[in-house]
Amino acid sequence: MSKEKKSEKKKEEKKKLNEEINEQAEDLAEESETAIPEDIEDDDSDDLNLPFPKATIVNMLRGNLDKGKQIKGQVKVEMNLWLGKMVQRIAKKMNSHPYTYVDGSMFWDAIETYENVSEIELEKERIIKELETIKAACDVLISEVDRKFVLRKTFVNKYTEEIPKK
Repeated sequence: MSKEKKSEKKKEEKKKLNEEINEQAEDLAEESETAIPEDIEDDDSDDLNLPFPKATIVNMLRGNLDKGKQIKGQVKVEMNLWLGKMVQRIAKKMNSHPYTYVDGSMFWDAIETYENVSEIELEKERIIKELETIKAACDVLISEVDRKFVLRKTFVNKYTEEIPKK
């Protein structure tokens, strides 16, 4: 009986293993169906000296884009170069400090302008709304002035008509 139990256990293990393999195969098949084909033109960018590995940029983009979006080769290269320029700008700003080290406060000082972009956008929208309300108030004042001068003009015209000329 022990041989029969062993053979049954082996059969169960094989069955579980086959099920796992089938599940993994199904998952891979689903992923390959939804996988986005890479651009063929990417070979051109290998000649460039890119500051970061292209795979890192692509993975970060894919993590933040909707599923099914295709990333063109130009975007991969341009994003890579732009991020390299950003690192250079931040490094220059941190290097402007007279110290022989770079610490967190220097880093935060260097990236402050880039972090505050959303706040600047909100401030811009607030200022635009305020200017629009000022413009509306000015339009009301202009219409009141026009109305009053029209009334006065008609009054002056009537008054001058009633007075006989000598």
